[in-house]
Amino acid sequence: MIAVWAGVLLAAVWLAHWGAEHLADPLKKLRRQWGFSVAAGGSFIGLATASPEIGINVTSAIRGVADIGLGAMLGANIIVVPILVVTAYLATRKKELGNEHGDHERDLREHFLPVDPGAITVQALPYLGILALVALLTLPAPWRGLQPVDGWILLLAYLAYLAQALLRGREEGQGVEWTRREQWFAGGGVAALAVGAYFIVFSTEQIVSALGIQKIVGGLFITAPVAALPEVFATWSLARKGQITAAVTDVIGDMAATMTIAFIPLTIIAMPIGNLHLYWVSLAFVAIMPALYAALLWWGGRETGFRRWQVLVFPVVYAVYVVLVVFWVRPFGSG
Repeated sequence: MIAVWAGVLLAAVWLAHWGAEHLADPLKKLRRQWGFSVAAGGSFIGLATASPEIGINVTSAIRGVADIGLGAMLGANIIVVPILVVTAYLATRKKELGNEHGDHERDLREHFLPVDPGAITVQALPYLGILALVALLTLPAPWRGLQPVDGWILLLAYLAYLAQALLRGREEGQGVEWTRREQWFAGGGVAALAVGAYFIVFSTEQIVSALGIQKIVGGLFITAPVAALPEVFATWSLARKGQITAAVTDVIGDMAATMTIAFIPLTIIAMPIGNLHLYWVSLAFVAIMPALYAALLWWGGRETGFRRWQVLVFPVVYAVYVVLVVFWVRPFGSG
């Protein structure tokens, strides 16, 4: 039965991301129409790309399995940076790109992945501020866990993050056309998201029950990696077309929306933090990944970007996280 539910999980993830993609397309047009930069647009479009996580948390809260949503949210924000940076690097290791970014031949010789420096100040650093706020709201003993007021605070934090990103580097807008087909697909995207999110949670419940592990562990190490697969293919496609900055910066906007808007359904039900040890270790690595992202991006040398050894740092850090969870936190068991 595990294989059957794994298949359902994969299908549900693809359905949810299909819906998110068709919500993102209108936002991409709005970015061009309103003249937002590519790096800033990642923050805007992240609202759509984070919608599967938002849907998962809504469903998990309604079904009374909020730990699955919490685990999927934390796990996605830990694993997605290593996966997407490595994917973008591998995708650009060919002689010609659809739209070359700078001196591509030199980048190939030097094993370099160039990225717009705006990704640091517009996205990565403000996102770290959001994570500090999340830690402050959920870890101290007097107000540990999630309460409804936390949801309002996180909503305001996301709006501030979005505003600062969109107002930086704004240019003259472009003319775009809207079709009825796009409107229908956007509506269909909402329905696909709802159905996909429901079956993501339901299938994870069944797998967790069959394996006899904690729900939050299922979210961290089953739902989150599977949910990242569609983003891998999207990143590969963007990087192959030469849209490298979009390929590796949209993820930060996604993560910012995930750690604010996606938290709100869990705050509404006043979710307690069950496994505090696992939670704070995971939250620490949620912060470590974008901190590394910003530091290594700035450390590119003559221009911002990642060298090959820097790209490899991300999966190594994720492996460290897994080892710490397995051998120090030791969360495996029913619950």
